Parts: sequence; C-alpha cells; structure tokens
Amino acid sequence: MSSGRRGQGRQKIEMKKISNETNLQVTFSKRRSGLFKKASELCTLCGVDVALVVFSPSGKTFSFGHPNVDTVIDRYFSQVLPQNNDTMQFIEARRSANVSALNAHLTQINNTLDDAKKHGDELSHFLKEIKALLWWACPISGMNRVELEFLKKALEELKNLVAQHVIGISIQHAPTQFLIHTLISTSNIFCYCSTHI
Repeated sequence: MSSGRRGQGRQKIEMKKISNETNLQVTFSKRRSGLFKKASELCTLCGVDVALVVFSPSGKTFSFGHPNVDTVIDRYFSQVLPQNNDTMQFIEARRSANVSALNAHLTQINNTLDDAKKHGDELSHFLKEIKALLWWACPISGMNRVELEFLKKALEELKNLVAQHVIGISIQHAPTQFLIHTLISTSNIFCYCSTHI
C-alpha cells in the first residue's frame, strides 16, 4: 500500500569522512568513476595531458592518464618539453588521435550508461506505482494487521457488489412466468418479486 509520502529528494551531504566501511568503499568507487570520466572529457574537449593517481581506502592504486600516466608524470618531474623532431610529432599525433577516439568512445559509453540508469530508475518508480495500484494482488504474507483488515473489508464490499449485480442480472433475465425469491445475505432482506403478464 502506498502512504502517499514522497522523499525529500537529493540533499547536501556534510563533507566528512564516512565511518561505515561498506558505504566508504561504494562512495569511493562511484566518485573515482566520475573523476576519471571528467578527466576524460577534459582531455577530449581541451586536448590537455592529464594524469590522475588515486589510492582506495583499502590501499589499491587506480590511475588515469592521457596520453598515459607515465608520460605525464615524467614530463612533470623533468619539466622538459618533448623533443621537437618530425618522428616524435608524428608518434604523438597518432597517439593523441587514438586516445581522443578512445576518450570519445568512453564518454559515449558513460552517457549511454547514465541514460540506462535513468531509465532503470524510471522503471523502478513505475513498478512501485503499479504495485501501489495493485495492492490487493500482493502476497498477504507481507501485509501487516492494518493492511489485512483493509483487504478483508475491501473483499467483503466486492463480494456484496458482485452479489447485487448477479441478482440484478437474474431479475432482468428471469422468465416472467416464474416467481423470484431471493435472499440478499448482506442486508438480511427477503425480496419476493412476482411478475404477471
């Protein structure tokens, strides 16, 4: 059954270390993925060289680099620009083209994944709404006492409506030479109808 309440939506989270280890690991994975995605977009859009090195709470190392992590780190520590000969320029241009294509493909895949997650959330929300509308079809083992009482009352009302409808149809379709004697159990009223031609 749906109580009609809605959530409070996305709220600002206080910036402090997460104490729960499971939540910490999940948050790290999500944020790491987002960080690498943003770095990839920055490389694709601006043509910059980027190196990211991230250590997980458990101590694992994750890295992302364009054109690669070693090249960017070596360049940072040496502060020497790469040699400016034709062969190096050709190799670098070819590498940049490959990385740009891969970054564009990664961005496209991430966008598709985001769209799929949104679609999944919409389907989940739709399923909750359907379950709320079809509350009577839910297994009774999962219902509490109040829900069971409500279900019982609704089924009794449905039974009464069906009985009244059957009686109405019977009266309309009964041959006119017979007497109709009906007991309506819900209101304990005896109806005795006699029709003559």
